[in-house]
Amino acid sequence: MTRCFFMPVDCPHLHPFNHPTLARIPAIGMPVNYRIIQLTLTLTICIAAHANGADWPRFRGPTGMGVSDDKKAPVTWSDSKNIKWKKAMPGAGSSSPIVFGDRVYITCYSGYGNDGGSVNSLKRHLICLDRNSGKIVWDKTIKASLPEDSFRGYLTEHGYATHTPVTDGERIYAFFGKSGVFAFDMNGKQMWHKMVGTESGAKRWGSASSPILYKETVIINASDESQSIRAFDKKTGKQKWKAEAASLENTFGTPLIVNTGGRDEMVLAVPYEVWGLNPDTGKLNWYAEIPMDNNISPSVVVADGVAYAFGGYRTKGSVAVKVGGKGDAKSNVLWQNRFSTYVPSPVHRNDHLYFVNDTGTAYCIHAKSGKIVYSEDLNVRGRGKPFYASATLVNGNVICVSRRNGTYVIAANTKYKQVAHNKIASDDSDFNASPAISNGQMFLRSNRFLYCIESN
Repeated sequence: MTRCFFMPVDCPHLHPFNHPTLARIPAIGMPVNYRIIQLTLTLTICIAAHANGADWPRFRGPTGMGVSDDKKAPVTWSDSKNIKWKKAMPGAGSSSPIVFGDRVYITCYSGYGNDGGSVNSLKRHLICLDRNSGKIVWDKTIKASLPEDSFRGYLTEHGYATHTPVTDGERIYAFFGKSGVFAFDMNGKQMWHKMVGTESGAKRWGSASSPILYKETVIINASDESQSIRAFDKKTGKQKWKAEAASLENTFGTPLIVNTGGRDEMVLAVPYEVWGLNPDTGKLNWYAEIPMDNNISPSVVVADGVAYAFGGYRTKGSVAVKVGGKGDAKSNVLWQNRFSTYVPSPVHRNDHLYFVNDTGTAYCIHAKSGKIVYSEDLNVRGRGKPFYASATLVNGNVICVSRRNGTYVIAANTKYKQVAHNKIASDDSDFNASPAISNGQMFLRSNRFLYCIESN
């Protein structure tokens, strides 16, 4: 196993040329700082400063962990029930919708892919809709930077618009892979554009990680494009820092910002490791080795000072790692297990983790011990993996969107109970995206439509 990652901060014994397992790993970035910082592990979630409780401003909502406190979100729906409106999109997409105020924002792609066409015609769209009517307010079209990965293999499963945009209420930030990062004002005027690389991973699966906001920066996991994580000034697009690491290849999850009592950390799972990074500088605070290999798609969730990571390809698994620390944090690994989820991310509630994995098995895991409380086969069959969307927790239920067999609503408790199974029979396209929840409404997208679902 060959790894390459950041120069550790505050950890002199882990200089790459002194550490026995890291001797071949190039160091990058600032000189090592030897200060010792005492940490307490009280977790808080850093939320975008301008978002209020009704907004869903980023991938997996305000906390980045798929949790909503909405009490009126619908539980059941169908073609003839609780669909307030649906709007045809100009193209497909696997990104999730976001909501701010009375507007919904979503990305898609057109000109090449599902409907044929030439790669020279590939375009991305950032679309703004009125949340009450579904009317398109504006549609900004971005011509793809070429060359682009061909529409074949696993890339056909998710396409060219997989990154969910993020907003702070002043600007919307969209990441379009090799075509770069774009900032628009709330009226759709482009403010800046920055490239983050045009490389391709060996598997040519494209990229998927969504942008996040931290203080006055937008952070991009450009794993596929340049094996780097970068932070840009939100207003100007000026690059504030760049951290490169070969281990980022095949890292498809979205980073999560947490506070460990004494400092903010950006937690990210990569093949073979979980990292805790300084989001102000991109420096590595700590790392913990994990068994999951080759590619990591799920995003981590953090609760009570513990990060939970899932993924892997040949060696699949799951781990619990206490956040915070210095350098090699192998003692922070609390448990590891062989159950996993390949693409969907879990949710956490009352010391338990809930998810439906990519093969269609619903799990409840005891978060403290890593033991399986239940596993239930949903009997979802068909081509490919039946689940891509991440779990969403709302009003005591876990919303699990399958790709082609509807949405399963499962009670978030320690005995399996299916509350509802909702199908939109008129739409036979893939549903790859996680839903957005806001003010009693659920926004759900397929490769053809965006739906606003609301209880009558």
